[in-house]
Amino acid sequence: MKQKIVIKVVLSSHKLKAKAMEIASVTDGVTSIAVEEGKDQVVVIGESVDPVKLTSSIRKKVSRNATLILVEEVKPKDDQTEISIPLPYPYQYYPLPACTYYSI
Repeated sequence: MKQKIVIKVVLSSHKLKAKAMEIASVTDGVTSIAVEEGKDQVVVIGESVDPVKLTSSIRKKVSRNATLILVEEVKPKDDQTEISIPLPYPYQYYPLPACTYYSI
Protein backbone atom coordinates (compact mmCIF):
# COMPACT_ATOMS: atom_id res chain seq x y z
CA MET A 1 0.00 0.00 0.00
CA LYS A 2 1.60 3.23 -1.16
CA GLN A 3 1.07 6.37 0.88
CA LYS A 4 1.32 10.03 -0.01
CA ILE A 5 2.54 12.14 2.90
CA VAL A 6 2.50 15.96 2.77
CA ILE A 7 4.45 17.88 5.41
CA LYS A 8 4.43 21.67 5.63
CA VAL A 9 7.90 23.03 6.42
CA VAL A 10 9.24 26.58 6.29
CA LEU A 11 12.09 26.25 3.78
CA SER A 12 13.81 29.63 3.82
CA SER A 13 17.06 28.50 2.16
CA HIS A 14 18.40 25.87 -0.21
CA LYS A 15 20.33 24.32 2.65
CA LEU A 16 17.13 23.59 4.58
CA LYS A 17 15.51 22.20 1.44
CA ALA A 18 18.45 19.84 0.88
CA LYS A 19 18.42 18.77 4.52
CA ALA A 20 14.68 18.01 4.45
CA MET A 21 15.10 15.96 1.26
CA GLU A 22 18.04 14.09 2.78
CA ILE A 23 16.05 13.18 5.89
CA ALA A 24 13.15 11.95 3.76
CA SER A 25 15.41 9.94 1.46
CA VAL A 26 17.08 8.09 4.34
CA THR A 27 13.72 6.92 5.69
CA ASP A 28 12.88 3.28 4.93
CA GLY A 29 10.27 2.61 2.24
CA VAL A 30 10.43 5.99 0.47
CA THR A 31 10.18 5.81 -3.33
CA SER A 32 9.64 9.45 -4.31
CA ILE A 33 10.37 12.88 -2.81
CA ALA A 34 9.24 16.26 -4.08
CA VAL A 35 9.47 19.78 -2.68
CA GLU A 36 6.84 22.35 -3.57
CA GLU A 37 8.65 25.62 -2.93
CA GLY A 38 5.70 27.96 -3.43
CA LYS A 39 3.70 26.17 -0.78
CA ASP A 40 6.68 25.17 1.42
CA GLN A 41 5.65 21.51 1.39
CA VAL A 42 7.57 18.26 1.25
CA VAL A 43 5.68 15.46 -0.55
CA VAL A 44 6.85 11.90 0.16
CA ILE A 45 5.50 8.79 -1.55
CA GLY A 46 6.40 5.33 -0.34
CA GLU A 47 5.37 2.05 1.19
CA SER A 48 5.26 1.46 4.94
CA VAL A 49 6.54 4.94 5.81
CA ASP A 50 5.68 6.14 9.30
CA PRO A 51 4.44 9.72 8.83
CA VAL A 52 4.74 10.62 12.52
CA LYS A 53 8.41 9.57 12.73
CA LEU A 54 9.19 11.36 9.47
CA THR A 55 7.53 14.57 10.65
CA SER A 56 9.23 14.46 14.04
CA SER A 57 12.68 13.91 12.50
CA ILE A 58 12.14 16.85 10.11
CA ARG A 59 10.89 18.89 13.07
CA LYS A 60 14.03 18.08 15.08
CA LYS A 61 16.61 18.68 12.35
CA VAL A 62 15.10 21.26 9.97
CA SER A 63 12.31 23.36 11.42
CA ARG A 64 10.28 23.34 14.61
CA ASN A 65 7.24 24.46 12.62
CA ALA A 66 6.94 21.26 10.54
CA THR A 67 3.34 20.04 10.50
CA LEU A 68 1.79 16.94 9.02
CA ILE A 69 -0.92 18.00 6.57
CA LEU A 70 -2.04 14.94 4.62
CA VAL A 71 -1.69 11.17 4.63
CA GLU A 72 -3.56 9.33 1.89
CA GLU A 73 -3.36 6.11 -0.04
CA VAL A 74 -2.08 6.36 -3.60
CA LYS A 75 -4.23 4.41 -6.02
CA PRO A 76 -2.64 3.09 -9.22
CA LYS A 77 -4.11 4.48 -12.40
CA ASP A 78 -5.54 1.70 -14.55
CA ASP A 79 -6.19 3.83 -17.63
CA GLN A 80 -2.50 4.41 -18.25
CA THR A 81 -0.69 1.39 -19.59
CA GLU A 82 2.97 1.24 -20.43
CA ILE A 83 3.70 0.87 -24.11
CA SER A 84 7.06 -0.38 -25.21
CA ILE A 85 8.25 1.02 -28.52
CA PRO A 86 10.85 -1.07 -30.30
CA LEU A 87 13.96 0.72 -31.47
CA PRO A 88 14.34 1.00 -35.24
CA TYR A 89 17.74 -0.68 -35.09
CA PRO A 90 19.65 -2.46 -32.37
CA TYR A 91 22.60 -0.74 -30.81
CA GLN A 92 25.88 -2.36 -31.71
CA TYR A 93 29.17 -1.53 -30.13
CA TYR A 94 32.29 -2.65 -31.90
CA PRO A 95 35.52 -3.22 -29.99
CA LEU A 96 38.43 -0.95 -30.74
CA PRO A 97 40.86 -2.41 -33.23
CA ALA A 98 44.19 -3.55 -31.88
CA CYS A 99 46.34 -0.78 -33.23
CA THR A 100 49.89 0.24 -32.60
CA TYR A 101 48.68 3.78 -31.91
CA TYR A 102 47.54 2.94 -28.39
CA SER A 103 50.45 0.85 -27.24
CA ILE A 104 51.99 1.91 -23.98
